[in-house]
Amino acid sequence: MNPIIPQAPPLSAWQRELAEGFRSPAELLDFLELPRHAFDAEAAAAFPFRVPREFAARMHPGDPDDPLLRQVLPCAEETHHTPGFVSDPVGDNQAKSAPGVLHKYHGRLLLVTTGACAIHCRYCFRREFPYQNDQLTPSRWQPALQYIRNQPAVTEIILSGGDPLMLSNARLAQLIEALAAIPHLRRIRLHSRLPIVLPSRIEPQLLEVLTGSRLDCVMVVHANHPNEIDDRVAQHIHQLRRRLIPVFNQSTLLRGINDDIESLVALQEALFEAGILPYYLHLLDRARGTAHFEVPETTAKSLHEQLRRRLPGYLVPRLVFEQAGAPYKIYL
Repeated sequence: MNPIIPQAPPLSAWQRELAEGFRSPAELLDFLELPRHAFDAEAAAAFPFRVPREFAARMHPGDPDDPLLRQVLPCAEETHHTPGFVSDPVGDNQAKSAPGVLHKYHGRLLLVTTGACAIHCRYCFRREFPYQNDQLTPSRWQPALQYIRNQPAVTEIILSGGDPLMLSNARLAQLIEALAAIPHLRRIRLHSRLPIVLPSRIEPQLLEVLTGSRLDCVMVVHANHPNEIDDRVAQHIHQLRRRLIPVFNQSTLLRGINDDIESLVALQEALFEAGILPYYLHLLDRARGTAHFEVPETTAKSLHEQLRRRLPGYLVPRLVFEQAGAPYKIYL
């Protein structure tokens, strides 16, 4: 008698879309009708490549300067050594308090839930984070949970990564259930790019997971340019809003992508129309290989001043940067 081999559960829509995404720069450039030599092979080898097809479909074919393409395409500047740009620009290593736990700020801490992302942004500040050793695998949950139990001042847990929405619904539910059993916790906050780059991840089963515990849930998404927001993104964001999950956005100010006032104004307006409130506009975290994205602080302040003149206060994100060892984000 042949043994019965258990069948893997069928892939959900978002998992199929993730699997069908671009895994090489050459494939994406072919899709956009651009020459294959438009990317740098050495940079691509140093930091992996991944782009969902839905995000790529928002790029303009034939345009090598498309603002969405520039966020993901490996370029030669990534291989240049620039003083001041380091492997751990925000002090993650010194904030490690338990397996998978980064504790920087009073009242809240961050769990590095996974090293996986749906999209690999070239300006990522965790390009060199040692996920293999420091992410919250199931075998490391108990030490992390025990650390949280011993921190009664902590009321909020930030699920980050990587991207926490790369976890399965079952694994997310298990983690949230364990956190909800800790009496002094009030909220979970998810930092995720998936609602923007792969909106099908906001599915009914996920909504049940996020709202199925006593903990309030907050979603912080990441969009840098108005072209990232389309009708499908808005439709899925409104599913979160209908379940009373507030949605905020944090952006990174990036040279050649959103360092002009018209793009920034259009982004805030597009976010609000999609049901997302602007939250932070970050200066670039100075990770090694990202110097070509940096916008000078004086330019950033000027752009922020123009935003304040052009938009109502609730649409103006806070201009901030993160400093290793500081007890909060630094406002500019």
